[in-house]
Parts: sequence; structure tokens; C-alpha cells
Amino acid sequence: MKKYWFKHVDDVTELLLRQNARTSSRRSFLSHFGLSLLGIGALTLLPVYRGGASETVDEKGDPNSCDYWRNCAIDGFLCGCCGGTNTSCPPGTTPSDITWIGTCLNPTDKKNYIISYNDCCGKSTCGSCGCQRDLNNTPIYRPQTSNHLNWCSGSQAGVPYHCSLSVVLGVKD
Repeated sequence: MKKYWFKHVDDVTELLLRQNARTSSRRSFLSHFGLSLLGIGALTLLPVYRGGASETVDEKGDPNSCDYWRNCAIDGFLCGCCGGTNTSCPPGTTPSDITWIGTCLNPTDKKNYIISYNDCCGKSTCGSCGCQRDLNNTPIYRPQTSNHLNWCSGSQAGVPYHCSLSVVLGVKD
């Protein structure tokens, strides 16, 4: 019984392949194959969220303090003390293309927010307002949530690290 089933599958496969060979050319096959490879390669170009919060966040406190709620998982120098703000890089630097993510509780509205920590790259280290906070930090083998990496190494601006941003991405569900 098993041999009959396999023979049936073989016969159907052979019939389909022969029909395909009669109705298409090698060039057609190669063009479809090339397009599929291109499509697979395009998967790596899927968009990465780089925008800020779509909603306004009720905030109180000094964003240039290590104890500020957004800085719950930051490791580095606060850009607000280095010529920028807590959400924008100082002049002459650019935000890293890759970030680490944290979740921080806003004491004003008692909601947890997803925070993207971007390193600003392109200048030497700022040296002001250094903060080392490790709330929910993970080991380096989970790099997307580790703050102990130089995220500028993956940036187009180059390796020099200057300071770090804390950008609200949205409310944690």
C-alpha cells in the first residue's frame, strides 16, 4: 500500500514538472528564481521604528537627572547635559541606527512606557551627567536589551560615543 502511494506522488510530480518544462523556458525560470532571491533579500530592509511617541506623555521632573523616570535603564552621559535634549542629539552628532530598549514606569500617570535608548555618535565622549542605571538590564547575549554595548559601532557616524537619548516609543500593553 505504501509503495502505491509513493508511486502516485511520483507520477503526479513528474506530470507537473514535465508540463512546467513544456510551457516555460530556462530564462523564465531564472528570472522568477532571481526575483524570489531579491524578495528574500528585501526582508532585511523591513522598516524599523525610528519615530517618537505618537501620544503626549505627562511628565514631571528634571530630564537631566539620573533619577528621572525615562532614565531607568540608561548607561551613559545624558545628552541634555551635552548640548542636546533627552530626545535629540547635540549638534555634530547623529543618533545610532541601533538601540537598546527598556520599559520604565512614569510616576505621574502610573503607566509603563517603552523607551528607546539611542547613543549619539560622531564626537568624543561628553563627560557630563554620567548615569549607570540597570533596571531590567539583561546580559550581553541578549543585546537588544543590554545597555553595556557601544551602539555607535553599528552607526554610519562611526564609533566615537558622545551621549545617550531616552525616547518614548509608546505605552507598554
